Amino acid sequence: MDYLRAFIFLVLILSAISLSEAGSIGVNYGRISDELPSAFKVVQLLKSQGIDRVKIFDADPAVLKALSGSGIRVTVDLPNEMLFSAAKRPSFAATWVKRNVAAYHPSTQIESVAVGNEVFVDPHNTTKYLIPAMRNIHKALVSYNLHSSIKISSPLALSALQNSYPSSSGSFRPELVDLVIKPMLDFLRETGSRLMINVYPFFAYEGNSDVIPLDYALLKENPGMVDSGNGLRYFNLFDAQIDAVFAAMSALKYDDIEIIVTETGWPSKGDENEIGASVANAASYNGNLIRRILTGGGTPLRPKADLTIYLFALFNENKKFGPTSERNYGLFFPDEKKVYDIPFTQEGLKHYRDGGHNTPATGNQQVTPPNNGGGVSKSLTGSTWCVANGDAGKDRLQGGLDYACGDGGADCRPIQRGAPCYSPDTLEAHASFAFNSYYQKKGRAGGSCYFGGAAYVVTQPPSAYFSFSTEDASSRQDTKGRR
Repeated sequence: MDYLRAFIFLVLILSAISLSEAGSIGVNYGRISDELPSAFKVVQLLKSQGIDRVKIFDADPAVLKALSGSGIRVTVDLPNEMLFSAAKRPSFAATWVKRNVAAYHPSTQIESVAVGNEVFVDPHNTTKYLIPAMRNIHKALVSYNLHSSIKISSPLALSALQNSYPSSSGSFRPELVDLVIKPMLDFLRETGSRLMINVYPFFAYEGNSDVIPLDYALLKENPGMVDSGNGLRYFNLFDAQIDAVFAAMSALKYDDIEIIVTETGWPSKGDENEIGASVANAASYNGNLIRRILTGGGTPLRPKADLTIYLFALFNENKKFGPTSERNYGLFFPDEKKVYDIPFTQEGLKHYRDGGHNTPATGNQQVTPPNNGGGVSKSLTGSTWCVANGDAGKDRLQGGLDYACGDGGADCRPIQRGAPCYSPDTLEAHASFAFNSYYQKKGRAGGSCYFGGAAYVVTQPPSAYFSFSTEDASSRQDTKGRR
């Protein structure tokens, strides 16, 4: 009985660790529309979908009241047009915090204040007011003793970068570095806050569809791209863009600042020249991104940087200006029906499968596996394979290996001591064998080659990465028969 209790306790601990390593999903609740349901109905919709984080672009009293007692964590926004007043008049900042934050928290669980939004591209030239406004808002939070529970940042557009490709060359625009980037990062470091960034792979794909593979942009299986600067292989554009920001901060010696993605999404409809805007692509991007975030794992450059993201946006907004795509980023129609069916929780992911996720990354091209006898060749039955990500770290590799060879049901006998594929005796090689066995057993199904960021799909067999020893087929079959 004591052994049983100890086992149950261990399972609970491991489950808690696993959940803590996963990222988090929120949603942007924009309201530039005359068709939307009431704020109270919106809160019920969020709860019904298991969405426990929401970001709004102001501090609307009706919305904040509706969110009271919901358990949903909220990010409010001080609009760009208020930056001048908040920067020049501490009393304005204090009053704004009193009326829009202190009056509702903690019943409404406000967890952060976004000061402005994409200020560097604001045509009203409000950049110089940003840092003073952030500091005055922070002082106001301190006066209410809210500065520990409510953090301050300001969402940046990727246009704040001078270089973003390859990711390792990421750097901020020189004219912004001393004026605002360094002061902002100093402030975030002082206050324990994260850098907010808005990331849209759609824009990069739309403008470069001739060189960026669609599967790479949509987080589908693909061969990936190697960063020529650091040798890391990227399997989706989202990670590459995030790492460009990490690299830009690292170049300025701010390696300790974490990132939160305050906007990302893909339009379900666009004008004729908006390449890639479709319901199918929007469903693939958001669905695959949710799976990538909720199953844990960081980026190639920061493997342990589990991310919180806010999808843009909750609803299609019919009053927004600009191209057709601007009105069609919504996850839901105004009548609360889904634009496309994707899950928002780990439970929902158990039944989710992106319709195009399982197509071979190499199209109709067939890769012939090597004829090196049992074990390896028996599990190499398709044109894609699964190998370990050596940058994921020992703990994640070991955890993935234990799962694959245990509950996952992978055939790990060939990598046991004395067995044909025991050599090379490294964690990465053994994990690659086990991951691929599991991946092929699952029919190369979407999500079956992830293991919390410890694995990725390739178009060459594992023998191209690891020199497993080979014996003839009869010898391996005999070994299998004795067990």
